[in-house]
Amino acid sequence: MSAHTPKQVEHDSIVAPDQQKLKAAALLTLATITGILAGYHETTGSMISIWMRSETFAHGFLIFPFSAYLIWGQRKHLSEALCQPSPLALLVLASLGFSWLLATLASVQVFKQFLLIAMIPAAVWAILGRRMVWALAFPLAYLALAVPFGEALIPPLIDFTADFTVKALQLTGIPVYREGSFFSIPSGNWSVVEACSGIRYLIASFTLGTLYAYLTYHSLKRRLIFIALSLIVPIVANGIRAYMIVMTGHLSDMQLAVGVDHLIYGWVFFGFVMLLLFWIGSFWREDDNTYANDSAGPTTEIETGRHANGKIPLKNTVSAAGAVLAVAFIWPLYAGHLERASSPGTEPGIDIPDIQGKWRISSSRTPDWRPKYVGAVTQLSQSYQKDGMSVDLYISYYRNQTQDSELINSQNTLVSEADPGWHNIKQETRSIALGSRHELVNQSQLRSSSTQLLIWRWYWLRGESTANPYLAKFILARNKLLQRGADGAEVIIATRYEDTREEAVPVLQGFLDDMLPAITEALQNADSR
Repeated sequence: MSAHTPKQVEHDSIVAPDQQKLKAAALLTLATITGILAGYHETTGSMISIWMRSETFAHGFLIFPFSAYLIWGQRKHLSEALCQPSPLALLVLASLGFSWLLATLASVQVFKQFLLIAMIPAAVWAILGRRMVWALAFPLAYLALAVPFGEALIPPLIDFTADFTVKALQLTGIPVYREGSFFSIPSGNWSVVEACSGIRYLIASFTLGTLYAYLTYHSLKRRLIFIALSLIVPIVANGIRAYMIVMTGHLSDMQLAVGVDHLIYGWVFFGFVMLLLFWIGSFWREDDNTYANDSAGPTTEIETGRHANGKIPLKNTVSAAGAVLAVAFIWPLYAGHLERASSPGTEPGIDIPDIQGKWRISSSRTPDWRPKYVGAVTQLSQSYQKDGMSVDLYISYYRNQTQDSELINSQNTLVSEADPGWHNIKQETRSIALGSRHELVNQSQLRSSSTQLLIWRWYWLRGESTANPYLAKFILARNKLLQRGADGAEVIIATRYEDTREEAVPVLQGFLDDMLPAITEALQNADSR
């Protein structure tokens, strides 16, 4: 036994945690987070629905349990990190909420989901303080992987896989003819589509690799190196996988690896690569299970939020939780108000006549092709002719845009991936003359067995034109926030060419020089109805 002086006993009572009130604060924080997820139920539900229908993002069901497990593993150390509620975090939460409002008005679902998840660590920071959120930095950051994101990476991944496969085939001595993501070898034709892009492997590798790095290493340098490898290895491995599949089909006279078996082979190969990556990573594992929380700084009476009598001020935690809910709920309520305030208006009509002596309406439209746009309130599809030249004009017009009924949507495409007749062989931007100014448009080349098309397209939003989908989303959000309306359209013009795309450029430019004023006037008339 050892004796304590009264001063020592008093000091011990100050630093000893009040376990019951700590548990109460933790439960209150959990309840607040649950309330936020419920208050933003549309965004929460959108994530869950994607987890349910997409194999690529089915791992989302595991992220919250994994994070909870990691937090539970630190429960013995968290009492030392309990701090006072932080008013500064409420400002961060308000900023996230306002950003969520803009993303909602612009109908950018993935941003809405990321911002909702970001509100969780902001809520923990506001209720429990800086030291607590720092101690839980990784489990809270890991929640971001619950967001179904990564579709924007598919086009560059397709390009890399196609580049890798074609180069490997050429090094093997096999002649290859390539157009975009489609290529032919003597034994048959191949294409790199979304399922072959490797996005599933990349997301699965990053999700598992990040968790493995956190549990296996304690050095930040080693963690970052392994996480980087979990990103690089699946991309390269997918290129190798694609090359081996093409070679298997080629050597078997297109009898093997050309159907479902090539997907099965892909996952078996990916599983082997991941096991090899984890096995190599295990050689540098750090088995010391202590948590490096010293960087959070020394514990002071102000930081711990304890009074001199050793009590944790639970009433401050309750007040902070109430403030968090109040700040968080402002934004979905205001979003609902703006949605109710928007007037549906009448269904717009678009009428673009021919121009005497220049372009006249014709019935000779490009056969078997038209862009696929969903949710448009009205669409125009017309063909024009002048001096033996022909141009097809398509306009998809949207009003009061909402999720899945919006101008900029992944479902709106020139050619669907499943279309057997048409292929989008190249996409890029091009500077052209739009009236008195030069603007960028999105340029695409489409090909079928008998026809080649050059296409220009751009967005029109209440008098403003842009080819940038992100800028178009921002303009849409601004217009909705200022209650200026949510009308928008995409203008598409297309013409055929025989040999090179450059022979179609003066045709499209000449059409715009003559017809752009009439197109703009028709869109403005539709907007005013």
